[in-house]
Amino acid sequence: MKKFILINITIFILGIPVAIAQKERIEYLPNFDKRQLHFGYYLGVNNNNYKISYVDQTGENSPLIPQAPTDMFVSVKQSLGFNLGLVIDYRLHKNINLRFEPGLMSTGTKELTFIDSNIDAMANGQPIHPGTRDNVREVSGTYMHLPLLLKFSTNRLNNIRPYIIGGVSYDYNFSSNEKNGDDNFAGEFRMKSSNFMYEVGIGMEFYLYFFKFSPSIRGVFAINNELVRDAVYSYDPQGVPYSSPWTGPIDYFGTRGVFLNLTFE
Repeated sequence: MKKFILINITIFILGIPVAIAQKERIEYLPNFDKRQLHFGYYLGVNNNNYKISYVDQTGENSPLIPQAPTDMFVSVKQSLGFNLGLVIDYRLHKNINLRFEPGLMSTGTKELTFIDSNIDAMANGQPIHPGTRDNVREVSGTYMHLPLLLKFSTNRLNNIRPYIIGGVSYDYNFSSNEKNGDDNFAGEFRMKSSNFMYEVGIGMEFYLYFFKFSPSIRGVFAINNELVRDAVYSYDPQGVPYSSPWTGPIDYFGTRGVFLNLTFE
């Protein structure tokens, strides 16, 4: 009797790893990727910055007047933002999907510090450009983000599936300040409302019992120049317009950032 009990206990113990192994091989949502069309949603965080390039401030063809500085640059203090939106996925091939992911993107408030000898001089009571104030601006961004993306996935391995994703988007900046009649001479930094970006990223799909969970990391980069230049307020004795010490030295100003998205489908 004891021998019989011992044999049964041994069989039970040896059977545990087999049962666990079988459980690990269960494929959840086996027909999920066969759907032609499905929906989901995503939420996440972003850390956006700006790519800034400058005009040649010392060359003969410089658009800046002689009083313009030769060492102007912009320092950006970043902050975290958030993203949320919907997913509309259309299956083109077993490994290729077309995705439309409309959403809202808030980039948080950033502090721009213009390191500019002209602005510093004006702060010391030498008004090279009349009406100017300070060299710090706060910029916030709330975007309607409308990306059209292609997702390339590997074949499924049990309940995971890596992929890469990329495409272009139209972004409308509700906080652009573009139509504001005031500019930096009145303390207002302005950006364009309508912008185009491209994004690329990698991710991993995890098939769970009730839904598919997919974390991804993406880079987002502006295509067009988002800067709205300041108006001309005065001219030198020869009739040459004074260039704004804030926007005059800037050749290109565009968003770039990193997204971490968590998608549920």
